[in-house]
Amino acid sequence: MAYTLITANRNYSSWSLRPWLLLRALGIPFADRIEPFAAPVNYAAFRGFSPTGQVPVLLDGARTVWDTLGIVLYLADRHPAVWPAEAEARAFAQCAASEMHAGFSALRNDCTMNVGVRVNPRPASAALTKDIARIREIFEEGLSRFGGPWLAGADFTAADAFFAPVAFRIRTYGLDVGAGQAWVDHVLAHPAMLQWEAEALAESWREASHEEELAAAGVITADYRVA
Repeated sequence: MAYTLITANRNYSSWSLRPWLLLRALGIPFADRIEPFAAPVNYAAFRGFSPTGQVPVLLDGARTVWDTLGIVLYLADRHPAVWPAEAEARAFAQCAASEMHAGFSALRNDCTMNVGVRVNPRPASAALTKDIARIREIFEEGLSRFGGPWLAGADFTAADAFFAPVAFRIRTYGLDVGAGQAWVDHVLAHPAMLQWEAEALAESWREASHEEELAAAGVITADYRVA
């Protein structure tokens, strides 16, 4: 039976993007089901299909797999291309993805994901500056050690999927990641990322708390979303 992946709004949901992009990029078939953020708190509604009341969720027959990292680990057991085959690249990709999953709270809080806009950000906090510097370091190390164009070598892997929402944030807020910009440009041009972006721009709904977070992040200089 084919997988079903449950995600939320394209414009806002960074965690949804990660497994969605991984499945698309690796050509793994799945049914695409969107459950939009309809309110500031969606826990009760999402509990109908998610044990945590959050997205994403992967359905595999009668089995429910939750949490982005849990989904990726589950897929890796069934699809070898999720991680690089070469040992050094595999270790780097797994560590980078795990670090992204667990860390970078300043980036998440100060640079909320909003695919369809461009923002002149407020001055970066020390914590955000530290996060950006570490992201730049990861990008540059991956490209240098493994030759690119992806973070762990020639093939797209879960490491790229985990940092894909960061690429949107880098573009939205004009963040400087040095030579890592080559990876940002490459992932933003991926057909699956272009599809996600097109769907994000076409979304007509807005959710107040996400828009408030965006307004607090800086001054919006362009908004490409439908009115």
